[in-house]
Amino acid sequence: MGDRFDAVVVGAGVIGLTTALRLQQAGARVAVLSAEQSAETTSSVAAAVWYPTHTRFEPRVLEWATRTHDEFARQAAAGVPGVVMRPTRMLLRGRPHDIPWWAAALPDFRILRGDDVRAPFTGGWTFTAATVEMSHYLPWLQQTFSTAGGTLIRRRVDALEQAGVWAPVVVNSSGLAARTLCGDTQVRPARGQLVLVANPGLHTTVRDADNADGYTYVHPRSTDVVLGGTVELDEWDTTPSPATAAAILRRCTELVPELAGAPVLGHRVGLRPYRDSGVRLDADARPPGRIRQLVHNYGHGGAGVTLAWGCADAVTTLAAGAVRPG
Repeated sequence: MGDRFDAVVVGAGVIGLTTALRLQQAGARVAVLSAEQSAETTSSVAAAVWYPTHTRFEPRVLEWATRTHDEFARQAAAGVPGVVMRPTRMLLRGRPHDIPWWAAALPDFRILRGDDVRAPFTGGWTFTAATVEMSHYLPWLQQTFSTAGGTLIRRRVDALEQAGVWAPVVVNSSGLAARTLCGDTQVRPARGQLVLVANPGLHTTVRDADNADGYTYVHPRSTDVVLGGTVELDEWDTTPSPATAAAILRRCTELVPELAGAPVLGHRVGLRPYRDSGVRLDADARPPGRIRQLVHNYGHGGAGVTLAWGCADAVTTLAAGAVRPG
């Protein structure tokens, strides 16, 4: 086939599509290569709110999170489909908590204390962050990419070097598939189960991270509310568990009593691409086959939406010397 494009991105989830758009905006001819449509990826079932879930602090991670927060704020103001900046309350139990490292990304981060919280909570944090409805946002990303001349290729690859047929620069945004494509055994599934209920009029995201019965969150969207959740490492089963769903409904209704009696609209399970040592974003020292440059961008776990645009910027900077624009 020859080098039909300047760069090809492997993976059509939120990480792959944002990366492809940034490369395209830098002037490159870009293709996205994926065995799945965007609507079939893990991103499509994500709760998809800005929050660095189970993400370790590194200066570059804070930069990625900040860039992504700012991009979502800009998109929300511009009316991008599915992006809404919502007030968020993180409720805490027990001893006082340190200010989290990611607070530096939020211009309106504030500590809750005293009359701001009720038992069993002893404190908390409040801030404004993006809620992203993937059923609207992924099609917008894909359409924006295609309208600007991007190409979507439905094809499964068994090795990253196969992507070199399409372009000399390959970006590996394959998520959980990187376990096989890179032989990276640090990559493993973190199963997440959600319950969707009709929105009774909620606007504020609420979290209870210290609940001994399980991580609990309530994320309102335009017509429904996402209730969660679970983080089950090394679990591959994507069938919703009725017992887990019942426990999620109980915890979330205790946290937000307005949810009592809200009709259940559906159940979702997704396998987050968790990586033990955190996100891998680097240029491969020995790209295989005919690939001139291979950049890895995977292992975001439950923080794909939180880091997507910042990581896309970082990939574009890494690839700049190898991509031939135009």
